[in-house]
Amino acid sequence: MIEKFFIYLTELSPKLKRGLWRWWYQLLAKSYQKPDVQFMNYGFCDLNSELGSVHLKAEDEPNRYCIQLYHYVATATEVKGKQVLEVGSGRGGGAAYIAGYLEPESMTGVDFAERHVQLSRQIHQLPNLAFQQGDAEALPFADNTFDLVVNVESSHCYGSMTQFVKEVYRVLKPGGIFSWADLRSSDQVEGLQQAFTESGLQEVKSADITQNVLQSLALLDEPRQNLIKTYVPSFMQHSLQEFVAVKDSQIYQGLQTGQIVYLSYVLLKT
Repeated sequence: MIEKFFIYLTELSPKLKRGLWRWWYQLLAKSYQKPDVQFMNYGFCDLNSELGSVHLKAEDEPNRYCIQLYHYVATATEVKGKQVLEVGSGRGGGAAYIAGYLEPESMTGVDFAERHVQLSRQIHQLPNLAFQQGDAEALPFADNTFDLVVNVESSHCYGSMTQFVKEVYRVLKPGGIFSWADLRSSDQVEGLQQAFTESGLQEVKSADITQNVLQSLALLDEPRQNLIKTYVPSFMQHSLQEFVAVKDSQIYQGLQTGQIVYLSYVLLKT
């Protein structure tokens, strides 16, 4: 399978891992440039009424579950009037949600795929929102710039989680918050926690949100399958189905069995 060979290659070296994921996201951006796909995350189903009421405009309702994951992550702290950075902004939907609904003074999305940055600029045009190309492990910002850094379902692509979190620490202001959510295999959790501990950031809270994500994936399965079958060349369909974790994919099954977990962390720069 193509996806198994891809995963094998990403495990050979951090540099190769970064390069391959960059190529993959550039390919996705080039292959599908319509504005209807603004999110690529797995979403969050509010199983225990943790979010309260998330009121959306009618045009944003189709993306509710993906938006709810961003809402869950971003509202770990007060956003209004703050300087916010998203690392790994993809097609820009999450950054646009934060900018438009949560009222930060500024919202910056950075992504290592230049085509995603260009596409985000075309789709999302708000006065407090900007996108630029950049490397998560060498962020193009000065020290002590942001009040909040968010990172949603992106860090599993990075060559070094430790280096990334060091960069987050550097660009956060004292008292700033880093709010993170992503998936990991169960045997990677200890290394993840070590990276957070060694960064100097102080853990505020953490949670296992695997069940919230699994329920979201189940609800998103049919529309995503239809989109792939309609717009994606047949030779790429299986790989993309694995990538978006449709039912019966390896990732979906891993989340069901506990071999893969989806976690969230909120950390403070003291």
